[in-house]
Amino acid sequence: MQLPPKVTERAFERLAEIGAADQGQALRVAVEGGGCSGFQYEIALDDPKDDDLVLEGAGQKVVVDSISLPFLANAVIDFSEELIGARFVIENPNATSSCGCGTSFSM
Repeated sequence: MQLPPKVTERAFERLAEIGAADQGQALRVAVEGGGCSGFQYEIALDDPKDDDLVLEGAGQKVVVDSISLPFLANAVIDFSEELIGARFVIENPNATSSCGCGTSFSM
């Protein structure tokens, strides 16, 4: 059974810090063709659409469109602060391989 992606508390807290909901925006996580491994993640602040899956926490929203959803089943959307910078990251159990930067993957 495919479960929707999970969003960590840390990711929701980061969205609250940048005031996403205050601007009426959500974090959109999408999957597109392209990238060095076949698919790549598109992560941006965006307006929620009617057919989006909406994941809510801490007053914030993360949205996934219906086309991207199967690629993100059981994935974890997190926020990471590392030496290379702070960014939203996706741990995707469906990806069979990924590139070094973590934005591109294959299934």
